[in-house]
Amino acid sequence: MFPSRTIRSLIAALAGLSLLTACGGATTTGTVDGSSKQPVRGGTLNLSMSLDPLCLDPHAISSDVEQIFGHILTDNLVYLDEKGDPSPWLATSWEISPDAKTYTFHLRKGVTFSDGAVFDAQAVVTNFEHMLDPATRSPLAGPYIAPYKDSKIIDDYTLEVHLSRPYVPFLTVLAQGWLGMESPKAIKEDTPAQLCEHPVGSGPFVLTGYTKNQSVTFARRADYNWPPDLFKQTGPAHLDGIKVDWVGQDAVRFNALVSGQYQATGYLPAQNAQAVKSNPNLDYHNNNRIGWPFTLDFNVSRAPFDDIDVRRAFAASVNVPAIIQTIGFGQRQPATGFLDRVTQYYDPSVKFPGYDPAKANQLLDQAGWTGRDADGYRTKDGKVLEAQLPVTQTATVSPIYNLIQAQAKAVGFKVNVNLLPLTQVTTLRYDGDYDLLSGVWHTNTPDVLYIKYATESIPNEKRLGQNLSHLSDPQIDTWLEQARQTTDGAKLKDLYGKVQQRLVDLVPGVPIYDNSVLWATSKKLQGVITDTSHATPVFTYAWLTK
Repeated sequence: MFPSRTIRSLIAALAGLSLLTACGGATTTGTVDGSSKQPVRGGTLNLSMSLDPLCLDPHAISSDVEQIFGHILTDNLVYLDEKGDPSPWLATSWEISPDAKTYTFHLRKGVTFSDGAVFDAQAVVTNFEHMLDPATRSPLAGPYIAPYKDSKIIDDYTLEVHLSRPYVPFLTVLAQGWLGMESPKAIKEDTPAQLCEHPVGSGPFVLTGYTKNQSVTFARRADYNWPPDLFKQTGPAHLDGIKVDWVGQDAVRFNALVSGQYQATGYLPAQNAQAVKSNPNLDYHNNNRIGWPFTLDFNVSRAPFDDIDVRRAFAASVNVPAIIQTIGFGQRQPATGFLDRVTQYYDPSVKFPGYDPAKANQLLDQAGWTGRDADGYRTKDGKVLEAQLPVTQTATVSPIYNLIQAQAKAVGFKVNVNLLPLTQVTTLRYDGDYDLLSGVWHTNTPDVLYIKYATESIPNEKRLGQNLSHLSDPQIDTWLEQARQTTDGAKLKDLYGKVQQRLVDLVPGVPIYDNSVLWATSKKLQGVITDTSHATPVFTYAWLTK
């Protein structure tokens, strides 16, 4: 066996991510006026976020919320260091077999879950099985460890994990919040619905209350003492607790931060960025994220987007620079392909074709959509060229959908933007009953291309897969599987480069802008760091100045 450090992480690009208030994952001290000071114990952090995922079990959701809650409620087997390499956490060390199919983990002793359950080898096995249990219907954690076959418990704190095939990203994905360790007692005794309402972790805070669409409360765990070494602190959190309110209206969320009602807010509207930057009481954070850019997905499994000429025409009708200028307020970068720029093996030579309405019209004529109805929409064989785009109905709906709708209409394409409750949009997503969808997908490896475009990732009755374009291409499948099984950097660059070019050729969607997370925090909030896996704030050793 050889040390795991010889397998380089697939995410070295993370080294360039900025920290909110610290470098290298360590917290710093300071006050609003900049004078040095030791952390202050006590107080409740009031945090606002935009949308309740309606389930808090990390294994059962794919919501961005878990990127924050993961480090509040749970701990992971590994943590990513400043270079993006897996480093010890609940697993103190590990070895990997030469065929990269067997991982032997040596586990931290003395760790317990907040319900008293002990963290040991059996707890890890229970967690892996829970992620893959069909009853969990895991949309993210399960697919990320799909190659997991079984485990052999060597002793209470030594676990041998067997994979069905080599899977180089395995250690890296274990650092993600959705793969945090949950209490084996709760997993065995509670129903999936109960776990959604009240997951139990070993993290620095304990869930004390959850009212859907209103708020979530966490209290400091007094005996917590096993953070990652990279945090450079030990012991319980400084804060007494954290209260998260769901505030759907962007303006309300921003104004409540300015007024001091909240000390941090997520998903800051881009139009408020300059106001935050100029406010002496606030800090602004725009962190680039690894993964898949904000993209408009085509459902290629049904008309009209089963026709590649129609897909190419729609893509040519979308004026990305105009969209970025209108909604980005200088805070977004236009996407150039199907990987964000900060993702390792992003290929800058692969360019998605840009806005070209003349080309769009030519392609639609070529596809036979030559008629026009009274409203100017194209027709063929008596049918209107139209697409259904379900969008979650929130208090503040992004204007991007109206822009896309208007741009498509200019070439005769009718886009019906259907504002629906989150539960209904989710049902349509996994039933494949839509023509267009939109979203981003943050992860910490370029294996995001497998999550988004491998045939195995198409949603079905057994798995809530994330290949929402329903693209099934044998060549892409082969290259992505080969990438999962090699540690050779040159081969990975070649394989991921070819996948990116192939996606541009097949047009499963329209990449709009690179994924970055906009946060605003009060200067009263100190000691926050940026997680190296998610590029989101970690509050384990944050504190509030008096």
